Amino acid sequence: MKTFAAIDVGSYELAMKIFEISSRNGIREIDHIRQRIDLGTDTFATGKISYERVDELCRTLREYGDIMKGYRVDDYKAYGTSAIRETENTMIVLDQIAQRTGIRIEVLSNSEQRFLDYKSIASKGEAFNRIIEKGTAIVDIGGGSIQVSLFDQDALVTTQNMKLGVLRLQDQIGRLNIRPGQYEMILDEMISSQLAVFKKLYLKDREIENIIVVDDYISAVVGKNVSGLEQESIETSAIGHFLERVQDKSFQDVAVRLDMPEENVPLLCISGILINRISQLMGARLIWVPGVSLCDGMAYEYGEKNNIIKEDHDFEQDILACARNISKRYMGSRRRSETLEKIALTIYDSMNKVHGLSKRERLLLRIATILHDCGKYISLVNLGECSYNIIMSTEIIGLSHMEREIVANVVKYNHMDFDYYAVMGQNGSIDRKAYLTIAKLTAILKIANGLDRSHKQKFKDVKTTLKDQQLIITVDSSVDITLEKGLFTRRAEFFEEVYSVKPVIRQRR
Repeated sequence: MKTFAAIDVGSYELAMKIFEISSRNGIREIDHIRQRIDLGTDTFATGKISYERVDELCRTLREYGDIMKGYRVDDYKAYGTSAIRETENTMIVLDQIAQRTGIRIEVLSNSEQRFLDYKSIASKGEAFNRIIEKGTAIVDIGGGSIQVSLFDQDALVTTQNMKLGVLRLQDQIGRLNIRPGQYEMILDEMISSQLAVFKKLYLKDREIENIIVVDDYISAVVGKNVSGLEQESIETSAIGHFLERVQDKSFQDVAVRLDMPEENVPLLCISGILINRISQLMGARLIWVPGVSLCDGMAYEYGEKNNIIKEDHDFEQDILACARNISKRYMGSRRRSETLEKIALTIYDSMNKVHGLSKRERLLLRIATILHDCGKYISLVNLGECSYNIIMSTEIIGLSHMEREIVANVVKYNHMDFDYYAVMGQNGSIDRKAYLTIAKLTAILKIANGLDRSHKQKFKDVKTTLKDQQLIITVDSSVDITLEKGLFTRRAEFFEEVYSVKPVIRQRR
């Protein structure tokens, strides 16, 4: 059994949960501490976190450190989200915190943060799996933005981020000096245009029956003794009725009635209005509020990575499904991608002892094969550059910014001459480790692409054997592969340069 602390440095509060994680009993929460620290208002208004806020944050983190010692935690993770991610002085703030508290905070990209929130929902097990069998949307409401992810028959169809977070919206509304009774009308005007674009591009004729909500405000109210919101699963109309009852009351009255701090009431209302508007847009019938947070996802990930718990849901398939839907949006060839993926993975697996990469890099290679031709949607001439720009501009849930950079560069250099570190390293986000990963995966993708250069899927079966500094690629084909052989040499040269292994084609008729 492990005792684990999860710290979420959020936009409007600092939360810590202490968990006991064991293979026998799974994940058990034993304490939950929350402290209101409004980092987001600084970041979203000025682009920086003030000294006073950093001071307050460090003071609270030292207290959290003492609590962790009291529980004798075996390990901890501290993650920062949008308020720290979007500030201009991120590195300075993180260094100050580490020096003053001893707690090191890692900054999550938006897609990593939402993926952890998604894992926290999946930790609910059977209930989650049952709900996503039907058309489902996960609405993840944060301080800076919201994430809407659509599921259809267990598969993740799309996920999109919109800058409609509760703290950001509150900051914008605060400048308008409006009455509480006007909240809904003004907010509706602020959010409707973005939601309408989302519906037109991604929802189309898809039927959404259920909405799963992850937030800190409506989630805190649902399940309590509040008329219409007593259950974990509620009819969508209950949110609308709840908003009608509170819209004419003062924030003070609502705070007393719901037993919550008055400063949280405006955020509760904004969250409720967002959920209500989204449920109307989608025509959903049921809202499920599992009452989980980023901390639960962190605990789930820790237990999974340390082989303490076994995952019930295949998250890798969600990442791949997301990539396939991006490819589909840009008119990519599924048949061609499947052929390329099969050849590339066969080569990757046979080179395990040589490339020294992990299961995670294998996933990145799969994504690169799926998105290998997305740039054709924009230009058949500048295919590499256009593919790179599409991938870097499109969120792939579950991938960090660095991993997306790796995929984008592998796809780019599959179509272009490779740039060495002196050039590629000028992009500050690529370090030496990432550069070598890009080189190794590009070499494999170039070979796989060369074996299907005509796009006719000529090779029924590809087998690879590593022997005496040669990668012998045996292809079973009764058709003419003169084109593939002729174009293979140059691609083989780069592979040999990267691995000191010469690829050789052998045809078995």
